Amino acid sequence: MSAVEPHQEQWSQSDPSPSPNSCSSFELIDMDAAGGLYEPVSPHWFYCKIVDSKETWIPFTSEDSQQLEEAYGSGKDCNGRVVPTDGGRYDVHLGERMRYAVYWDELASEVRRCTWFYKGDKDNKYVPYSESFSQVLEETYMLAVTLDEWKKKLESPNREIIILHNPKLMVHYQPVAGSDEWGSTPTEQGRPRTVKRGVENISVDIHCGEPLQIDHLVFVVHGIGPACDLRFRSIVQCVNDFRSVSLNLLQTHFKKAQENQQIGRVEFLPVNWHSPLHSTGVDVDLQRITLPSINRLRHFTNDTILDVFFYNSPTYCQTIVDTVASEMNRIYTLFLQRNPDFKGGVSIAGHSLGSLILFDILTNQKDSLGDIDSEKDLLNIAMDQGDAPTLEEDLKKLHLSEFINIFEKEKVDKEALALCTERDLQEMGIPLGPRKKILNYFRTRRDSVGASGSAAQSASGARTPKESEVHSSADDARSREYLDVGIGQVSVKYPRLIYKPEIFFAFGSPIGMFLTVRGLKRIDPNYKFPTCKGFFNIYHPFDPVAYRIEPMVVPGVEFEPMLIPHHKGRKRMHLELREGLTRMSMDLKNNLLGSLRMAWKSFTRAPYPALQASESTEETEAAEPESSAEKPCDVNAEETSVAVKEEVPPINVGMLNGGQRIDYVLQEKPIESFNEYLFALQSHLCYWESEDTVLLVLKEIYQTQGVFLDQPLQ
Repeated sequence: MSAVEPHQEQWSQSDPSPSPNSCSSFELIDMDAAGGLYEPVSPHWFYCKIVDSKETWIPFTSEDSQQLEEAYGSGKDCNGRVVPTDGGRYDVHLGERMRYAVYWDELASEVRRCTWFYKGDKDNKYVPYSESFSQVLEETYMLAVTLDEWKKKLESPNREIIILHNPKLMVHYQPVAGSDEWGSTPTEQGRPRTVKRGVENISVDIHCGEPLQIDHLVFVVHGIGPACDLRFRSIVQCVNDFRSVSLNLLQTHFKKAQENQQIGRVEFLPVNWHSPLHSTGVDVDLQRITLPSINRLRHFTNDTILDVFFYNSPTYCQTIVDTVASEMNRIYTLFLQRNPDFKGGVSIAGHSLGSLILFDILTNQKDSLGDIDSEKDLLNIAMDQGDAPTLEEDLKKLHLSEFINIFEKEKVDKEALALCTERDLQEMGIPLGPRKKILNYFRTRRDSVGASGSAAQSASGARTPKESEVHSSADDARSREYLDVGIGQVSVKYPRLIYKPEIFFAFGSPIGMFLTVRGLKRIDPNYKFPTCKGFFNIYHPFDPVAYRIEPMVVPGVEFEPMLIPHHKGRKRMHLELREGLTRMSMDLKNNLLGSLRMAWKSFTRAPYPALQASESTEETEAAEPESSAEKPCDVNAEETSVAVKEEVPPINVGMLNGGQRIDYVLQEKPIESFNEYLFALQSHLCYWESEDTVLLVLKEIYQTQGVFLDQPLQ
């Protein structure tokens, strides 16, 4: 069998090796390794991954490789044998030597049991030989060591030559294309490539593995477009980074809990909705109407930015929310099947538009009782309209109270009146003027409340005309599933999740902007998600897509968001320097003003009588410092009002996060503070590798289990 695949037959000439004709250089035998002391090679398992159109062989973790080797050496038939790896996110089919993703769609990758390696092309990374040829190499090596006979030469079917000069010098020659039988011998063709036996002799990072115990499950939903960072990586790759950062932080910041075996790890699983959306045929329709100019920019727009418009379209919004909810339900069910002992909770996280999708889904959930309609949940969101008035109050407001008897006679309530057309009102005997007033009133109210009608109106028994067009009155029971938060969402059926999320994390979220554009002025402080207790809005200060939530809950108070501590403790140095300089300049200003005030008073003070001076010296000496001490304090109180605000008792930001703060801002890096605009796009995509973000997520998740950081960050 060929030792090297066709795509692996290109070799870099950068590796200096001695000339094959120089016998002295090849005869440097390691005497310690010679003399018949043969030890079998220790195999390690690798899988092949396509990175930038190039094959890269990546080692499994030590634990996974050991499991694969035990399954391989168990003596049982490998066909049909499946070994879970990578924390259970991938399955390796031993018979096929293939690795398959469990929770998402991904191309299967080749798996090898590796013992011999050669230095690859250009990047100088070691590439494993095929298992069959590695076995041939190992047998040849064993004979050479046992008999102490070296300079063994092997030739593969495609004329690749491997020469074992001694235990420390083994080389590989690549055939020259076009050479005939009269050409040069293989050992004279170019520079050799290094051959290594055993994974311990090559430079490769092999990780120990992940804790088996899973404490919590987090679903991560991406934003617009298929790429999630500046390297154009998918949501799967970005969540892999997020997971890796979390594993490192657990070892550094939850070390005591890990040593006491209180915790294991948090599992993060990606949820992809972009691919199902663009597989509906919409891309073909868009391509027919897309202009041919600036093709790359238009393709980027169609593939990314238009996702925002898709979400505002009833047709495609339904596809998006169905995909997100069904994927989270499917993955959760599959996860429980593969982890039957899992007793932890579930949280959800969304980036950019993904956070808005999750917000709408959570808002339209039902509580655990199952019989609470959307009306009760949605009354907690305060609209300008206030409480929904009755039909009689509406007619009184329009100065049409005399027609209430007609509606009562015809048994027309607000819900029925919303379904009536102008012709219906005419047949009931309502004159033209009142007809126009009534129809205009309900049309205006419908537009201001939202596309599907406000929850407050539903609680009073009314349904807006637009909702009645989508769902007939005869299907009232079914229409209860078509929930609406009363903030202008399109009319779609929001699916139900089969679990109750504990915390909702939003990264770089435009939720606040979308709520404002939909017409929501403020969020009632008593409002909370029906099935989710926590909500954290995490953003970078330079993120152009992120908006705050707390000012919508407390619109009359100006206050700063919560500053996320640096994962190494304290604030970043440049922020401390900035605050220190600000504080120092404020102190200098206050002292200067206080000194000027005292000097001015000494100039303008009225002279005391001579006889009184001796009698009241002690009084004046006591009074003057008191007055002079009071005034600077007043100045301090005025000048440092901003600083004092930070020490004011915690602001009540409502129940959306269980009474805790909602907005959390990251600390920008020193280089980012030089130019905000230069790092704006990068700031929107920085969350996947941000230790500060991941640490906040871990801290809040483990707090629900009574586990805290080793040392609280400040």
